[in-house]
Formats: sequence, C-alpha cells, structure tokens
Amino acid sequence: MKRFLLLLITCLSVSFVSAQSTKKIKELESQRNQLREQIAKSETILKSTNKDVKSQLANLALINGQIKERKKYVSLMEENLKELGNDLFKLQKQLNVLQMDLKDKKDKYEASVKYLYRNKSIQDKLLFILSADNFSQTYRRLRYVNEYANYQRVQAKEIEKRQVQVNAKKAEVESVREEKSKLLRQGEEEKARLEIQEKDRQVILGSLKKKQNSIQAEINKKKRTAQKLNAQIDRLIEIEIEKARKRAEEEARRKAAEEARRAEALREKEKESSKSTAKKSTKSVEKRKTEKAKPLEIFNMNDNDRHLSSNFERNKGILPVPVTGPYVIVSHYGQYGVDGLKNVVLDNKGIDIKGQRGAKARAIFEGEVSAVFQYNGLSNVLIRHGQYISVYCNLSSVSVSRGNRVGTRDVIGNISTDSSGNTILHFQLRKETSKLNPETWLGR
Repeated sequence: MKRFLLLLITCLSVSFVSAQSTKKIKELESQRNQLREQIAKSETILKSTNKDVKSQLANLALINGQIKERKKYVSLMEENLKELGNDLFKLQKQLNVLQMDLKDKKDKYEASVKYLYRNKSIQDKLLFILSADNFSQTYRRLRYVNEYANYQRVQAKEIEKRQVQVNAKKAEVESVREEKSKLLRQGEEEKARLEIQEKDRQVILGSLKKKQNSIQAEINKKKRTAQKLNAQIDRLIEIEIEKARKRAEEEARRKAAEEARRAEALREKEKESSKSTAKKSTKSVEKRKTEKAKPLEIFNMNDNDRHLSSNFERNKGILPVPVTGPYVIVSHYGQYGVDGLKNVVLDNKGIDIKGQRGAKARAIFEGEVSAVFQYNGLSNVLIRHGQYISVYCNLSSVSVSRGNRVGTRDVIGNISTDSSGNTILHFQLRKETSKLNPETWLGR
C-alpha cells in the first residue's frame, strides 16, 4: 500500500516537476545570457592608453566595474548550479521510482505470459471451464479467463506507457546533467578571466600608489567640480518643487471653489423648503464645507503629478539604463573607498556610467523636461516624473528643451567624450530633495 501511494504521488508530480524543471532551466539560462551579453559588450569599451593620473583612475574604475559584473555573473552561475543540483536529485528519485514500477510491471507480465504458455491450448481453457462443479462456478471461470486476457492487454499498454515516461525522464535528467556540466566549464572560464582582470588591476594600482599626491589632487578637483554641479542641480530642483507646489495649490483652490459653488447651490435649493429644514440643511452644508476645505499648504502634488509618481514607483527595479549601447558603471552611489588605494574616498550623489564613444543619453521614464543648463561647457538635463526627477549630466549636445514631453527610452542628447577617450554619463535620481541610489531603480 505504501509503495502504491508513493507511485501515485510520483506519477502525479512527474509532469508538474518536469515542466517546472524545464521552465526553471530556461529562466536561469535567460538570466545568464543577459548578464553574459552585458559583460561581452562592456569588454568592447576600450581603456585609455594615457598614463596620467586622471586616465589611470578612469581605467581603474572601468576594471573595477567589469570585475564586479563578472563576479556577479559567477555568483549567479554558482546559484544556478545549486538549483540544478537540487533538480537533478529530484529527477533522479522520480526516475528510480518509475524504473522500479516498470520492472514490477514487466515481472508480472512475464509471469502471466509464462502461465498462458503453460495453458495455451483451447482444450486447456475449455477443460478448466467445463470441469466446474456447477453452473455458477462455470460462469465465474469463464469470466476469469476473459478478464485475465483483458488484464494482459492492459498490462502491456501500461508497460508501454511507463517505458515512454522512463525514457522522457532519462532525457530530462541527462539534459539537466549537461546543463550543469556546461555551467561548471563556464564558471572555470569566468574565474580565469577574473584572474586576468585582477592582474590588470594590480598593475594600475601599483602605478597609482607611486602618485598618491597627484591622486588626492585629482580627487579634490573632482569633488569641487561635483559640489558646484550639485549646488546648481539642487537650486533647479528647489525651483521645480516650488512650481509643483503652486500647481497643487492652484488645483486645491479650484476644487475648493467648485465645492463652495456646489454648497451654495444646495443652500439656495434648501431655502425653498421649510425654514426648519433649511436651517438644519444649512448647518449640514457648512459642516461639510468646513470638513472639505483643507489648508492649501498640505498639497505638494496635483493629480497629474500624483499619477505619474505612482507609475514611476511601480517601475522600480526595471527602469532602463540611461545609456545606449554597452556600458559599465564605473562609480557607484554614496561614499566609499577605492580598494587598494589608501585614503582615497569617493562621494557620489548618483552613478557614473561609461559607454562607448558616440553613446547617447536616454530618458528612463516618461516625463517633462524641467531644465536644460550648461556647466563647464557641457549640457545637463533634468526630467520630472511627478515627485521624481532624473538628472543627466556631461552631455556634448541635447535634443530636447525645457517643457518638452519625453517618453521612456527617448534619446535626449549625446554623451561627451573627454580628451582621454572616456564617454561617461553622470546620472542622478531624486525624490524632490531626497537623493536616491539609481542602481536600485534601474533594471540590469
């Protein structure tokens, strides 16, 4: 009975687990392919050959970014290998149960065939039937002979069916095993590439460690530039917030005026009825008016801004990267030290994304261009998405102007390439005055 229940559960779960396993393998492969494609594209972004501190720092940032991507890929493969190992174990258990059941059915079928062979003549069957003691026994023996023949046919079909399931399960086990072997090979290859990149990194670090004073001077120069740029961005965002507040106040005033008109109309209508009813209704209207007339200062978004903000929030984690073509994130959000260099601390209000020469900046979501301004001879763009504002800096030219509506992935300008060959977009994301980590919002 216990074995029968085990077999029943296995048969019911075979198709489900099989489908789940196949689906999972495809999902994992899709994830790996996307990440592998990004790594392959990022390797086409050439490092500068210049030996000055600025270029070497850029090269170090690029290699650090590529190492991070490759480590993420290796980590994903190791996770995939673990999941595939679990799947392989489950599939092998299912295969074992199916094979046991197939063997059991074959043994029973073989026994029944041998029995028939020993009693194969028509005379034997007739003798068995006619040698009954009474009619009732004759009927039961006749029925037994017929049912035994049917049983053999059913058993033959069951064996055939179970053999198909066993073959399919073997193929699936082999497929998962091959996938696991392939991943192991890829993992070794990626680790070898990581070792090469780490050697390149050590070479750059060795050169930079001899130029500590120059490094600090370059970092300080970047900080001063960033502070001035951020101050200008902060000022423009404050202006935009004030505009949004005025729009919300205007909408609140309009709604309050409409409510007052409706209340007045209702009051006039109720005056036509009895004085007592009018008095009671007037108090009710005044009460409703008092309840609905909220202070204007609590409004910071109108309905359109609120709707756009909500849509933007629903896309957290899947927004497109604001750079066309291959890219590498070479500077992350927040304050952090550079591995291998002492006393070198970076403080980024957004992220820096390095692309290929000729890469373009694109909008991460629909919205309205709220500002286009110049800084250090380069263009910068602010796009408002309700409460959220995305910032695109270091553009050599722009294709939008203030007040333009843009859609998701619309190109807004060309990213500047400096004298060392670096094409880097500085990207920020704000929720009003609050600074956000863009990497948690972008899909990669």
